[in-house]
Amino acid sequence: MEFTAEQRLDDGVVEREFTLGEVPGILWTPGSASAPAPLVLSGHPGGLHKRLPRLVARARHFAAEYGYAVAAIDLPGHGDRPRSAVDEQHRADLRRALEAGEPIDAIIDAFILPLVEKAVPEWRAVLDALSALPEIDGPVWYEGMNSVGIRLALVEPRIAAATLFAQSFVPAALVEEARQFTIPLLYLMQWDDEGMERQPVLDVFDAFGSPEKTLHANLGGHKGTPWFEVDSAARFFARHMS
Repeated sequence: MEFTAEQRLDDGVVEREFTLGEVPGILWTPGSASAPAPLVLSGHPGGLHKRLPRLVARARHFAAEYGYAVAAIDLPGHGDRPRSAVDEQHRADLRRALEAGEPIDAIIDAFILPLVEKAVPEWRAVLDALSALPEIDGPVWYEGMNSVGIRLALVEPRIAAATLFAQSFVPAALVEEARQFTIPLLYLMQWDDEGMERQPVLDVFDAFGSPEKTLHANLGGHKGTPWFEVDSAARFFARHMS
């Protein structure tokens, strides 16, 4: 891991950009930590950037108010990383199928499953590198994309809890994998999401095998997750840090 830039922000949080191989990322850490901090792996929504404003705001809040370290990376085909022609075709096919009211299961499988296969090893490699830093220690929490979070939680024993955002399509194979998901789960759903039908989202939540899972459903559209859920998620993680 190579750190390529560093700045102290006005809330005291230290922000460092890094690269690990071809993976670019950002690490936010508390500015006045007296002990190593627990780590949050912050997975951003599909196709977007690690500097997505609402992701950055959450990360800085977790670091400044709760003393957590937070890391975000650009997944394959996301953010600053190049998109392949195949990825672009999948996106176009998905948009066309949604507009036409056609079945999307095959498109979701072809688009999401290869991304998960690539992204999960990258997250694990980043976790290895971050865990070696003296300023990071303790439990790890994943928050972010449904599909990546499901697979990552199954193969990575260091993850103690997860917050997943329901505003993304989940391939049927990963819904089945969710039945093996056993860590505590906070599931955030937007009740009026214009791009997601409610019942499939509820079916995914029902599939999770965790003996402790909580669903927070809020009124509003796809991007309308209330800010108070940031603090709800932080308190949820604090309950499961041991």
